[in-house]
Amino acid sequence: MALFQQLPFFNPTVPFNRPIHGGLLEGIIVTVCGRVSPHSSRFQVDLMHGSDIVLHFNPRYEGGSEYVVHNTCHYGHWGSEERKYETPFPRAQTFALQILVTQETYKISTNGKPFFEYKHRMPFSHVDSICIGGMVELSLVAFQYPAPHYAAPPGCFMVPYKRIFCGGVHPGKIFIIQGFFNPGGNRMEISLRHKTGIAFHCSVCFDENVVECNSYEDGKWENGEKSQVALLKREEPMQVTIFSSCDHYKVFVNGEQTHTYSHRFTKLEEIDVLEVSGDVELTFVQP
Repeated sequence: MALFQQLPFFNPTVPFNRPIHGGLLEGIIVTVCGRVSPHSSRFQVDLMHGSDIVLHFNPRYEGGSEYVVHNTCHYGHWGSEERKYETPFPRAQTFALQILVTQETYKISTNGKPFFEYKHRMPFSHVDSICIGGMVELSLVAFQYPAPHYAAPPGCFMVPYKRIFCGGVHPGKIFIIQGFFNPGGNRMEISLRHKTGIAFHCSVCFDENVVECNSYEDGKWENGEKSQVALLKREEPMQVTIFSSCDHYKVFVNGEQTHTYSHRFTKLEEIDVLEVSGDVELTFVQP
Protein backbone atom coordinates (compact mmCIF):
# COMPACT_ATOMS: atom_id res chain seq x y z
CA MET A 1 0.00 0.00 0.00
CA ALA A 2 1.43 3.38 -0.97
CA LEU A 3 1.89 5.87 1.82
CA PHE A 4 -0.47 8.48 0.41
CA GLN A 5 -3.26 5.88 0.33
CA GLN A 6 -2.84 5.00 4.00
CA LEU A 7 -5.86 5.77 6.16
CA PRO A 8 -5.24 8.06 9.11
CA PHE A 9 -5.34 6.74 12.68
CA PHE A 10 -8.06 8.27 14.88
CA ASN A 11 -7.90 8.36 18.69
CA PRO A 12 -5.03 5.87 18.91
CA THR A 13 -3.81 4.76 22.31
CA VAL A 14 -0.43 5.81 23.71
CA PRO A 15 2.18 4.42 23.40
CA PHE A 16 1.58 4.44 19.64
CA ASN A 17 3.85 2.40 17.36
CA ARG A 18 3.05 1.79 13.70
CA PRO A 19 5.03 0.99 10.55
CA ILE A 20 5.04 3.62 7.80
CA HIS A 21 4.08 1.75 4.66
CA GLY A 22 6.42 2.75 1.84
CA GLY A 23 8.72 4.74 4.14
CA LEU A 24 9.25 8.49 3.90
CA LEU A 25 9.60 10.41 0.65
CA GLU A 26 10.49 14.02 0.02
CA GLY A 27 7.38 16.18 0.38
CA ILE A 28 5.49 13.91 2.75
CA ILE A 29 3.80 15.53 5.75
CA VAL A 30 3.39 13.70 9.04
CA THR A 31 0.53 15.20 11.07
CA VAL A 32 -0.01 14.49 14.77
CA CYS A 33 -2.96 16.06 16.62
CA GLY A 34 -3.75 15.63 20.28
CA ARG A 35 -3.80 17.11 23.75
CA VAL A 36 -0.98 17.42 26.27
CA SER A 37 -1.90 15.90 29.62
CA PRO A 38 -2.45 18.53 32.36
CA HIS A 39 0.40 17.18 34.48
CA SER A 40 2.69 16.11 31.65
CA SER A 41 6.42 16.11 32.27
CA ARG A 42 7.25 15.20 28.66
CA PHE A 43 6.16 13.37 25.53
CA GLN A 44 7.91 12.44 22.31
CA VAL A 45 7.28 11.81 18.64
CA ASP A 46 9.95 9.60 17.09
CA LEU A 47 10.55 8.69 13.45
CA MET A 48 12.33 5.35 13.58
CA HIS A 49 14.56 3.02 11.55
CA GLY A 50 14.53 -0.27 13.42
CA SER A 51 15.79 0.66 16.89
CA ASP A 52 17.43 3.88 15.65
CA ILE A 53 15.62 7.16 16.26
CA VAL A 54 16.08 9.20 13.10
CA LEU A 55 14.13 12.22 14.43
CA HIS A 56 13.33 12.71 18.11
CA PHE A 57 10.83 15.52 18.85
CA ASN A 58 10.55 15.84 22.62
CA PRO A 59 8.61 18.63 24.42
CA ARG A 60 9.58 18.77 28.11
CA TYR A 61 7.87 20.40 31.08
CA GLU A 62 10.30 19.99 33.95
CA GLY A 63 11.46 22.16 36.82
CA GLY A 64 9.60 25.22 35.61
CA SER A 65 11.48 25.20 32.29
CA GLU A 66 9.56 24.33 29.13
CA TYR A 67 11.47 23.51 25.95
CA VAL A 68 11.69 21.06 23.04
CA VAL A 69 14.59 18.70 22.39
CA HIS A 70 15.43 17.52 18.86
CA ASN A 71 17.96 14.73 18.42
CA THR A 72 18.98 11.49 16.70
CA CYS A 73 19.94 8.16 18.30
CA HIS A 74 22.11 5.84 16.18
CA TYR A 75 23.19 2.40 17.43
CA GLY A 76 22.13 3.38 20.95
CA HIS A 77 24.18 6.59 21.01
CA TRP A 78 22.49 9.99 21.18
CA GLY A 79 23.87 12.88 19.17
CA SER A 80 24.09 16.47 20.35
CA GLU A 81 20.75 17.94 21.39
CA GLU A 82 19.20 20.86 19.55
CA ARG A 83 16.96 22.68 22.02
CA LYS A 84 14.40 25.39 21.52
CA TYR A 85 13.33 27.15 24.70
CA GLU A 86 9.74 27.70 23.77
CA THR A 87 6.58 25.74 24.49
CA PRO A 88 4.39 25.43 21.39
CA PHE A 89 2.12 22.96 23.21
CA PRO A 90 0.98 24.16 26.65
CA ARG A 91 -0.26 21.54 29.09
CA ALA A 92 -3.97 20.63 28.95
CA GLN A 93 -4.36 22.20 25.49
CA THR A 94 -4.89 20.67 22.07
CA PHE A 95 -2.16 20.85 19.45
CA ALA A 96 -1.35 20.11 15.82
CA LEU A 97 2.19 19.06 14.91
CA GLN A 98 3.29 18.78 11.28
CA ILE A 99 6.60 17.45 10.00
CA LEU A 100 7.33 18.21 6.36
CA VAL A 101 10.13 16.11 4.84
CA THR A 102 12.42 18.11 2.55
CA GLN A 103 15.68 17.11 0.87
CA GLU A 104 17.82 18.83 3.50
CA THR A 105 15.70 19.09 6.65
CA TYR A 106 12.54 18.25 8.54
CA LYS A 107 10.45 21.42 8.62
CA ILE A 108 8.47 21.28 11.84
CA SER A 109 5.31 23.39 12.27
CA THR A 110 3.20 23.69 15.41
CA ASN A 111 -0.42 24.84 15.31
CA GLY A 112 0.10 26.10 11.77
CA LYS A 113 3.22 28.16 12.50
CA PRO A 114 6.85 27.34 11.57
CA PHE A 115 8.71 26.15 14.67
CA PHE A 116 12.03 24.44 13.84
CA GLU A 117 14.16 23.00 11.05
CA TYR A 118 16.18 19.89 11.83
CA LYS A 119 18.92 18.89 9.39
CA HIS A 120 19.06 15.24 8.44
CA ARG A 121 21.67 13.22 10.34
CA MET A 122 20.42 9.94 8.84
CA PRO A 123 18.70 9.49 5.46
CA PHE A 124 14.97 10.11 5.80
CA SER A 125 14.41 7.25 3.34
CA HIS A 126 15.50 4.85 6.12
CA VAL A 127 12.51 5.75 8.32
CA ASP A 128 10.14 2.77 8.57
CA SER A 129 7.94 3.48 11.62
CA ILE A 130 6.60 6.15 13.96
CA CYS A 131 6.46 5.92 17.75
CA ILE A 132 4.68 8.33 20.10
CA GLY A 133 4.87 8.06 23.86
CA GLY A 134 4.70 10.00 27.09
CA MET A 135 1.97 12.00 28.79
CA VAL A 136 -0.12 12.91 25.78
CA GLU A 137 -3.53 12.01 24.32
CA LEU A 138 -3.78 11.51 20.55
CA SER A 139 -6.72 12.34 18.29
CA LEU A 140 -5.10 11.89 14.87
CA VAL A 141 -1.93 10.55 13.24
CA ALA A 142 -1.90 10.99 9.46
CA PHE A 143 0.45 10.89 6.49
CA GLN A 144 -0.01 12.88 3.33
CA TYR A 145 1.92 13.30 0.11
CA PRO A 146 1.07 16.85 -0.96
CA ALA A 147 0.94 18.35 -4.41
CA PRO A 148 3.92 20.39 -5.68
CA HIS A 149 4.21 23.97 -4.47
CA TYR A 150 3.04 22.99 -0.99
CA ALA A 151 3.08 25.94 1.38
CA ALA A 152 2.85 25.71 5.15
CA PRO A 153 -0.58 26.83 6.41
CA PRO A 154 -0.85 30.39 7.70
CA GLY A 155 -0.88 31.05 11.41
CA CYS A 156 -4.07 33.13 11.30
CA PHE A 157 -7.38 31.33 10.94
CA MET A 158 -10.01 34.04 10.75
CA VAL A 159 -13.65 33.08 10.10
CA PRO A 160 -14.90 33.05 7.41
CA TYR A 161 -11.76 31.20 6.31
CA LYS A 162 -10.81 30.78 2.66
CA ARG A 163 -7.74 29.02 1.29
CA ILE A 164 -6.73 28.31 -2.31
CA PHE A 165 -4.59 25.17 -2.58
CA CYS A 166 -2.62 23.71 -5.45
CA GLY A 167 -2.87 20.27 -6.98
CA GLY A 168 -6.58 19.69 -6.47
CA VAL A 169 -7.98 16.81 -4.44
CA HIS A 170 -6.38 13.38 -4.87
CA PRO A 171 -6.62 10.01 -3.14
CA GLY A 172 -5.07 10.41 0.30
CA LYS A 173 -5.76 14.13 0.56
CA ILE A 174 -6.60 15.12 4.13
CA PHE A 175 -8.32 18.26 5.39
CA ILE A 176 -8.18 18.98 9.14
CA ILE A 177 -10.27 21.69 10.83
CA GLN A 178 -9.92 22.30 14.57
CA GLY A 179 -11.70 24.84 16.73
CA PHE A 180 -14.49 25.62 19.17
CA PHE A 181 -18.12 26.57 18.80
CA ASN A 182 -18.66 30.17 19.88
CA PRO A 183 -20.95 30.69 22.92
CA GLY A 184 -24.46 30.32 21.58
CA GLY A 185 -23.11 29.15 18.24
CA ASN A 186 -24.88 26.37 16.40
CA ARG A 187 -23.31 25.58 13.02
CA MET A 188 -20.02 25.18 11.18
CA GLU A 189 -19.85 24.76 7.41
CA ILE A 190 -16.95 23.41 5.35
CA SER A 191 -16.87 23.65 1.55
CA LEU A 192 -14.54 22.27 -1.10
CA ARG A 193 -15.13 24.39 -4.17
CA HIS A 194 -14.26 24.48 -7.85
CA LYS A 195 -14.82 27.28 -10.34
CA THR A 196 -18.53 26.70 -10.92
CA GLY A 197 -19.81 25.02 -7.79
CA ILE A 198 -19.24 23.20 -4.51
CA ALA A 199 -17.97 19.66 -4.91
CA PHE A 200 -18.41 18.85 -1.25
CA HIS A 201 -20.24 20.73 1.52
CA CYS A 202 -20.21 19.54 5.12
CA SER A 203 -22.41 21.19 7.75
CA VAL A 204 -21.98 20.34 11.43
CA CYS A 205 -25.03 21.35 13.51
CA PHE A 206 -24.45 21.65 17.26
CA ASP A 207 -28.05 21.68 18.54
CA GLU A 208 -29.19 18.69 16.48
CA ASN A 209 -25.88 16.75 16.62
CA VAL A 210 -26.20 16.20 12.87
CA VAL A 211 -23.68 16.25 10.04
CA GLU A 212 -25.15 16.96 6.59
CA CYS A 213 -23.16 16.51 3.37
CA ASN A 214 -24.19 17.84 -0.03
CA SER A 215 -23.02 19.30 -3.37
CA TYR A 216 -23.98 22.48 -5.24
CA GLU A 217 -23.93 22.22 -9.02
CA ASP A 218 -25.67 24.03 -11.89
CA GLY A 219 -26.96 26.73 -9.55
CA LYS A 220 -28.81 24.42 -7.16
CA TRP A 221 -28.28 22.17 -4.16
CA GLU A 222 -28.55 18.44 -4.67
CA ASN A 223 -30.08 15.95 -2.22
CA GLY A 224 -28.35 16.15 1.14
CA GLU A 225 -27.20 13.17 3.21
CA LYS A 226 -27.55 13.40 7.01
CA SER A 227 -25.97 11.40 9.79
CA GLN A 228 -25.84 11.64 13.57
CA VAL A 229 -22.72 12.53 15.51
CA ALA A 230 -21.89 11.97 19.16
CA LEU A 231 -22.82 14.79 21.50
CA LEU A 232 -20.80 17.94 20.86
CA LYS A 233 -19.78 20.19 23.74
CA ARG A 234 -19.10 23.91 23.43
CA GLU A 235 -16.45 23.89 26.13
CA GLU A 236 -14.45 21.19 24.36
CA PRO A 237 -12.40 21.44 21.15
CA MET A 238 -13.84 20.02 17.95
CA GLN A 239 -11.89 18.39 15.15
CA VAL A 240 -13.34 17.63 11.72
CA THR A 241 -11.21 15.54 9.36
CA ILE A 242 -12.11 14.93 5.71
CA PHE A 243 -10.22 12.13 3.99
CA SER A 244 -10.54 11.70 0.21
CA SER A 245 -10.22 8.30 -1.43
CA CYS A 246 -10.60 7.40 -5.12
CA ASP A 247 -14.38 7.38 -4.99
CA HIS A 248 -15.58 9.05 -1.79
CA TYR A 249 -14.92 11.36 1.14
CA LYS A 250 -14.79 10.00 4.68
CA VAL A 251 -15.85 12.49 7.37
CA PHE A 252 -14.69 12.17 10.98
CA VAL A 253 -15.86 14.40 13.86
CA ASN A 254 -13.73 14.13 17.00
CA GLY A 255 -12.35 10.88 15.65
CA GLU A 256 -15.77 9.31 15.05
CA GLN A 257 -16.60 8.50 11.44
CA THR A 258 -19.92 10.13 10.64
CA HIS A 259 -20.18 9.85 6.88
CA THR A 260 -18.98 8.27 3.67
CA TYR A 261 -19.94 10.55 0.77
CA SER A 262 -19.45 9.38 -2.81
CA HIS A 263 -17.84 11.84 -5.22
CA ARG A 264 -20.55 13.57 -7.23
CA PHE A 265 -18.12 16.01 -8.83
CA THR A 266 -15.48 13.65 -10.19
CA LYS A 267 -12.96 16.11 -11.66
CA LEU A 268 -11.10 16.18 -8.37
CA GLU A 269 -8.09 17.96 -9.85
CA GLU A 270 -10.29 21.05 -10.42
CA ILE A 271 -11.17 21.44 -6.72
CA ASP A 272 -8.89 24.15 -5.35
CA VAL A 273 -10.63 26.15 -2.60
CA LEU A 274 -11.34 25.29 1.04
CA GLU A 275 -13.81 27.48 2.92
CA VAL A 276 -14.88 27.36 6.57
CA SER A 277 -17.67 29.52 7.97
CA GLY A 278 -20.16 29.60 10.82
CA ASP A 279 -20.24 30.08 14.58
CA VAL A 280 -16.74 28.86 15.29
CA GLU A 281 -13.30 29.99 16.39
CA LEU A 282 -10.63 28.14 14.42
CA THR A 283 -7.36 27.05 16.02
CA PHE A 284 -5.86 25.03 13.15
CA VAL A 285 -6.62 24.29 9.50
CA GLN A 286 -4.76 21.99 7.13
CA PRO A 287 -5.95 22.35 3.53
